[in-house]
Amino acid sequence: MSEYRLLSLEELQEMENEFVNYLVVNGIAAEDWERMKCAEPAKAERLIELFSDMVFETIMRNVQFLEYREKKELITFQCLSDKLVLVGMKAEGDSEADFTSQDYIKRAMVSPPDGLKVYTSEKKYQKKREIELFEMTQRGCFITEGNLFKTLCLALD
Repeated sequence: MSEYRLLSLEELQEMENEFVNYLVVNGIAAEDWERMKCAEPAKAERLIELFSDMVFETIMRNVQFLEYREKKELITFQCLSDKLVLVGMKAEGDSEADFTSQDYIKRAMVSPPDGLKVYTSEKKYQKKREIELFEMTQRGCFITEGNLFKTLCLALD
């Protein structure tokens, strides 16, 4: 059973060269792979699971920042080795906030609207770091360079 999820067929096709190298490193030639897919589909599926896990583990290991956006709330995360540091903004009341709009975020950073609450928090990982970050991406967070997180932190000082 995989730790993450299987790469889609499209994702596998995009990573064809890497997958071929993975098979070669594991001693599986092209003709052996073709034969395995037909004769031993469970074994072929397991190799795809292991490759998928390796890909996602590598990606998640390198994640430093995540963001989550809803219309009325924006949450940014710094993903440290032992914990998550969160800085968020939430529009309260009848605000016409739309944190899904990049233009709105830029305007809010320059001239914060009334009823905007900025908050911070920290949380230790409950699971293995990479698994927890992966689960966050599956729930709607996306990986960023951290520019918004850093800007919000500077605004708090």
